Amino acid sequence: MRPFVLQADAGDRTRAEHCMAQAIYYEAAREPLKGQQAVAQVVLNRMRHPAYPKSVCGVVFQGAARVTGCQFTFTCDGSLRWAPQADLWRRAEDVARKALAGYVDKDVGSATHYHASYVAPYWAPTLVKMTQVGAHIFYRWTGPWGEPPAFTGRYAGREADLTPELLASYDARTQGLLSPEKQGVPAERKITLAVAGEVRTYNVADPDARGGARTRVIGTLYAPRRQPTPDEVKKINESLAAMERGLDSPPIAPAAPATPGKPKAGGGSDE
Repeated sequence: MRPFVLQADAGDRTRAEHCMAQAIYYEAAREPLKGQQAVAQVVLNRMRHPAYPKSVCGVVFQGAARVTGCQFTFTCDGSLRWAPQADLWRRAEDVARKALAGYVDKDVGSATHYHASYVAPYWAPTLVKMTQVGAHIFYRWTGPWGEPPAFTGRYAGREADLTPELLASYDARTQGLLSPEKQGVPAERKITLAVAGEVRTYNVADPDARGGARTRVIGTLYAPRRQPTPDEVKKINESLAAMERGLDSPPIAPAAPATPGKPKAGGGSDE
């Protein structure tokens, strides 16, 4: 991959560095330096790929308005509510500045996707696995669009221009939407997996498919579950609290067995 050197005015530069630092921090704050550089390279690769937004902040916050489908998990899972630790944030800022000044992480090459090594996202088999750096596994597009010559996109600036359309948009490569004139109806996608020596073909269901509650169907893979609503969280917490109160209550002592022939309390007898 060719080096990218940010050419922008002071406002766009500040915003680009901040968005890049956020991606590095919230995605890989405790990763080794190489792991953080790899995340930065993915952001730059997407920004220069024809399929993605043409600003750093646009790439990082694409899909952030969706319940599921944000491109960088921290933008839609509530992580931004937590202030970063000062020393780790400074490290992320340093990696961000160097990435925007031309540093290239050759380990991940033209990767545009990654996931943590302890999860198995439904889209992983549809891409080309490249390498693992730290806790993340990196992938590129299949075919010519995954090779360096395809990365012809030009930086457009306007880092503050995060439109509702961008914040609600999908990654067409892994989430498979039809064209806009199809009104956002998800395209049918299939993947073939080999599990325990048995090869099967599965449909891939869109996470935001219309039709309300979904039922599980054999032969269909589903994207990660949606986040619970505040009311659902409240009910879950109330149930847990009730359970804990029950565990904290002193056990009830069993009643002593009555002695044969001895009257019971209240004047009764065993006979």
